[in-house]
Amino acid sequence: MYRAVRLLARSRRLVRPPGSAAAPGLRAAGVLPLRPPNFARMASQNSFRIEFDTFGELKVPNDKYYGAQTVRSTMNFKIGGVTERMPIPVIKAFGILKRAAAEVNQDYGLDSKIAEAIMKAADEVAEGKLNDHFPLVVWQTGSGTQTNMNVNEVISNRAIEMLGGELGSKKPVHPNDHVNKSQSSNDTFPTAMHIAAAVEVHEVLLPGLQKLHDALDAKSKEFAHIIKIGRTHTQDAVPLTLGQEFSGYVQQVKYAMTRIRSTMPRIYELAAGGTAVGTGLNTRIGFAEKVAAKVAALTGLPFVTAPNKFEALAAHDALVELSGAMNTTACSLMKIANDIRFLGSGPRSGLGELILPENEPGSSIMPGKVNPTQCEALSMVAAQVMGNHVAVTVGGSNGHFELNVFKPMMIKNVLHSARLLGDAAVSFTENCVVGIQANTERINKLMNESLMLVTALNPHIGYDKAAKIAKTAHKNGSTLKATAIELGYLTAEQFDEWVKPKDMLGPK
Repeated sequence: MYRAVRLLARSRRLVRPPGSAAAPGLRAAGVLPLRPPNFARMASQNSFRIEFDTFGELKVPNDKYYGAQTVRSTMNFKIGGVTERMPIPVIKAFGILKRAAAEVNQDYGLDSKIAEAIMKAADEVAEGKLNDHFPLVVWQTGSGTQTNMNVNEVISNRAIEMLGGELGSKKPVHPNDHVNKSQSSNDTFPTAMHIAAAVEVHEVLLPGLQKLHDALDAKSKEFAHIIKIGRTHTQDAVPLTLGQEFSGYVQQVKYAMTRIRSTMPRIYELAAGGTAVGTGLNTRIGFAEKVAAKVAALTGLPFVTAPNKFEALAAHDALVELSGAMNTTACSLMKIANDIRFLGSGPRSGLGELILPENEPGSSIMPGKVNPTQCEALSMVAAQVMGNHVAVTVGGSNGHFELNVFKPMMIKNVLHSARLLGDAAVSFTENCVVGIQANTERINKLMNESLMLVTALNPHIGYDKAAKIAKTAHKNGSTLKATAIELGYLTAEQFDEWVKPKDMLGPK
């Protein structure tokens, strides 16, 4: 085939398009050295067309809107496969950004016909209608340049198609000159990162945590009058109510949401308008502010232009901060999941104070076994989020000079954490928390047998005598009351008057 193309090129005295000289060795990777007239039409018979970038020509599948730079990235970064593709929220965020930029560029003189076609194509990207046209993996250039160009090519070719042109011709809509006008990958990718993170937080993470908070709060109120033994160091402690115990979980989740919301003002700051290094080269005065305002209008979130574009490109402390808040949330959820897991352990050989919903068989060998699977899932999610934060921390600490080049990895992990936490909170709520019951019989038994009720005697007989009662009772397998009377420290009437669990739940 290549020989036929060369002969055809020679016979028609073909010339190379500007900048299309193929690099050595690219022919073996599917690169053609020349692009004959009408070759896109000819290539369609073989299910591909020919497009070119500054390195040369490449075969592009006819059923895809992306172009040569996207294909070249698939050749150069075969890392991880489809599971490692750029997160769709980032792609959708790019659609929002490119639409906003086209609208602003139209105000600054971009041909309205081209601008409108770009906006329509960008809307399709933002709506997820073109997801199949974004094959690139996260593990690419650290600036996300290939993904920015993937988006530019898809929008360009889709806009060309809308205008009746030929895919790959770059006419009348050019991916760089029109779709990427007044932009650089260095400011568009961090802008898309912030848009995607903000949307995921508001649509997935915060609603999930709110649902969990409300369910735990309802349980706290339901269990308000159930007195149980407390535990510190996993050992018996003084009493509290089951409602008080759950109120601690409620407050943890409330603080989690507060921490996450407190990070958002920095996430709402957009880098768009900084272009290559933060100076705003090739933009117009007011472009940055107008783009941020358009993005805010499109998303319903209070995005603004970043006050310092050099920081916005070179550092991603805002994402590290958000990831840190999610890391703290993971710590909270790990504690809650483990407490509920252990309080529900048994049913006969564990603590057994809680009766957890039975959702599925728990063993392939032990008949009738049921496990705390929702607690296990939530704790695994928490562990994953902690790991994600380590990666985000490393990435955020590696901004070199005017550009951080860990951007794709950072946003992948931030979005992963937000999605996991939000989804896991909902799953844990619906499949565990709302169905939790208190095993009052077991709770009362354990409380009445606890040696730490002796703490109520401290104000009456002193710490040392109270400790003697507890240690002697434990050694002899006797009750606190019988031991106290036997030691002659108090009467039965005094014990009954002073040791009342319901009077040990708070300050007097």
